[in-house]
Amino acid sequence: MATDTATPPAEGGAASGSVRPQLDVPAIDVPALKTLLDGKYVEIRDLVRTNLAEYASILDEAETMTRDDFRERVKDVLVEMAATGQTGMGFPQEYGGGGDIGASVAAFETLAYGDLSVLVKTGVQFGLFGGAILQLGSEHHHEAYLPDLITGKVMGCFAMTETGHGSNVQALGTVATYDPQAQEFVLTTHGEQARKDYIGNAARHAELAVVFAQLEVAGTRHGVHAFVVRIREGGRPCAGVGVEDDGAKMGLNGVDNGRLWFDGVRVPRTALLNRFADVTPEGTYESSIENPNRRFFTMLGTLVQGRVCVGGAGINAAKVALAVAVKYALKRRQFEATSEDEEELLLDYGMHQRRLFPLLARTYALHFAQEVVAGQLHDVFSGTGPEDEDQARRRLESRAAGTKALGTWHATRTIQECREACGGAGYLSVNRFAALKADTDVFTTFEGDNHVLLQLVAKGLLTDYASDFEDLDQFGMVRFVAGMAVETVIERTNVHKLLERLKDVLPGGDQWDQEAGLLDPDYQLAMLRFREEHMLAGVARRLKRGIDQGLNPGAVFSRVQDHVIGAARAHVERLVLEAFVDKVRALPEGDQRAALSLLCDLHALTTIEADRAWFMEHGRLTVVRSKAISREIGSLCRRIRPLAGDLVDAFAVPPEMLRSPDLVG
Repeated sequence: MATDTATPPAEGGAASGSVRPQLDVPAIDVPALKTLLDGKYVEIRDLVRTNLAEYASILDEAETMTRDDFRERVKDVLVEMAATGQTGMGFPQEYGGGGDIGASVAAFETLAYGDLSVLVKTGVQFGLFGGAILQLGSEHHHEAYLPDLITGKVMGCFAMTETGHGSNVQALGTVATYDPQAQEFVLTTHGEQARKDYIGNAARHAELAVVFAQLEVAGTRHGVHAFVVRIREGGRPCAGVGVEDDGAKMGLNGVDNGRLWFDGVRVPRTALLNRFADVTPEGTYESSIENPNRRFFTMLGTLVQGRVCVGGAGINAAKVALAVAVKYALKRRQFEATSEDEEELLLDYGMHQRRLFPLLARTYALHFAQEVVAGQLHDVFSGTGPEDEDQARRRLESRAAGTKALGTWHATRTIQECREACGGAGYLSVNRFAALKADTDVFTTFEGDNHVLLQLVAKGLLTDYASDFEDLDQFGMVRFVAGMAVETVIERTNVHKLLERLKDVLPGGDQWDQEAGLLDPDYQLAMLRFREEHMLAGVARRLKRGIDQGLNPGAVFSRVQDHVIGAARAHVERLVLEAFVDKVRALPEGDQRAALSLLCDLHALTTIEADRAWFMEHGRLTVVRSKAISREIGSLCRRIRPLAGDLVDAFAVPPEMLRSPDLVG
């Protein structure tokens, strides 16, 4: 436990209505806390840590090698790590995998402690390319491709995004036309906007591609489907396949992103990944899912694992930044603030605590929220969940989208703040912030632009994941919501019932928000639930009002889009806090629970403080209480100060990955 300085007496306890007793500084058992964070996958996470340490030299090589040489090095590391089993955990055992989707997510998240080009290339090969074949293909596809792709013997890419179509996958311009005489599909790129773009592995290493294209049979379009297409033979592009390197990027230059286009490329009928739809040899289209929109969303829904993994990777990258910044602040001294003989440690300054500790608390909160969504992913795809499968899948898609958005935005913010907190030393490449900033920046837009993902969250909330959820585009959602009473929208979200139950256990009746203790988790949750309910009701009223005025549904949606995204964000922030509170409440009494309670309180109150203007505007926060929250946050930071070193040590970032001798040595 860090003991560089004593913590002052806690402030704001009983005077601010605290219901938790003011504790002495808890003694953190770092190995025990690390085990709690690692969860059920301690062994696989430790395997990845061992591999990261083994290949620690790649952090230096990223800065000294040419781009081409570094790409080859990243590929070699990927293949060598695959031989340890860490990258194949999510594939069936009969093909050489581990048969555990949850383990595969844990392995990927932990890999984010190291070089992120290795992480992303791993995600492309085993998550996107391999995951598409696993989830969209049939047994003959699995037998043909999985054993070799799991080992890295066969490299592939995931060709969905087009130059002119990013998030709007249904409008892709690549077309696969069935030729019944030859029993082949003919893939054609119609114009530059239909080129596959930003495709990882495409520029150099991929031999195969899972290509998403409009399926056309006998002149009829059946929507977007996926095909396995050979794009290289002997290291050279196949006939009719165009390949172009995307060139240097802001970061991740160990990943060979490229463009692909197709000029009459023929593939056999069996190249269609046909789990959900097929074409007979004679040219008859068949699918067990009649509705084309539902079929499309069902296909894409099977690929949600990539979104879950990116969110977890962003959260873990933030842990690396915090580990460096906190350790530096426990070592670096600046100015004689309290003594004439010795300068003060950076972490003893209140402003430094205010900069880093709320980010540390939010990282813990997001870690536990990610744990929930990863568990849901495992349950849905293993068939072990308690809910109706369709309903569970829709809720998973929504929660994965929201957690990915908040987790990756948090990574961007945290890495920047930690860089600044390390001053000029943080600007040196050796201290990892340069790579962390450059390599994670794209996380906010790949696997779904974060604002678009929050629209998906909002759609689920406003329709309560209705049976026709997949059929509703954003304009259909407007009409759907406008057809209901606002009260119905709120009732269907269950937020109202949750809030009413919480108000029953809080003191003060209608004045619950003024009488409850600031450190009462029920009060903290009630504040976030009130905000969520109020924002959802406001969105529903504005949607109805626009339709009642005869406006175009698209225009109505555009007018309220910021409100829609705000409501979705409020929803996800409530889920994040809920996950943290649930984790703390499940722990036995003791120092570990006490330490995490401090972090949970800090996360909750800084979340409320960050939106204090909204709470004041809506009558839930007085000026006096707002000031009390700020004082309580300062007190919590001082109480967390002696624990900070242990709290980042529990992340168990391998020392080789910190690579910051002047900062943390």
